[in-house]
Amino acid sequence: MSELGSTLLQLARNAIAAKFGLPATTPVDLPELHETGATFVTLSQNGELRGCIGTLEAWRPLLADVEANAGNAAFRDPRFAPLRADELLITRVEVSLLTPAETIAFSDEADALGQLRPAIDGVIFRAGCHRSTFLPQVWEQLPEPNQFMAYLKQKAGLPADYWGSDIRLQRYTVIKWKEAIS
Repeated sequence: MSELGSTLLQLARNAIAAKFGLPATTPVDLPELHETGATFVTLSQNGELRGCIGTLEAWRPLLADVEANAGNAAFRDPRFAPLRADELLITRVEVSLLTPAETIAFSDEADALGQLRPAIDGVIFRAGCHRSTFLPQVWEQLPEPNQFMAYLKQKAGLPADYWGSDIRLQRYTVIKWKEAIS
């Protein structure tokens, strides 16, 4: 694991532990941590999602972004109750560092689906005021592009078969680091 990856994981875990008043370890202060960066922090327990919050566009230092997203994933993901202190030891942290998003130009849904790169692309879906994203890791559960897109639409609050001229798609990739299972 890279030094950056292990430092980001440590920062994420420290941010969560601090909310419980637990002691933190001292991470390495790397120059990259002070550059802008966009991250997602994903929490899991026994292989099941426990929280996932992130930033799609880099606008603050990487250090601040990962700390904020860790706290939000643990305590503010609306899909889950806030993490309890007794859950921290069984919670596995993953940090994904996003590349800048690029627009996908397409003529229709079949063209859009044909351009998606399973297991590589994270996708941002927009249609009017509806918006959603899936990290590239979601391809592990939804390996078919049409299924991936259908769930992405549903996550945005639209029917799985929705298609309209207002749809905008962007893609990004990630570098991810995950804590070892202890």
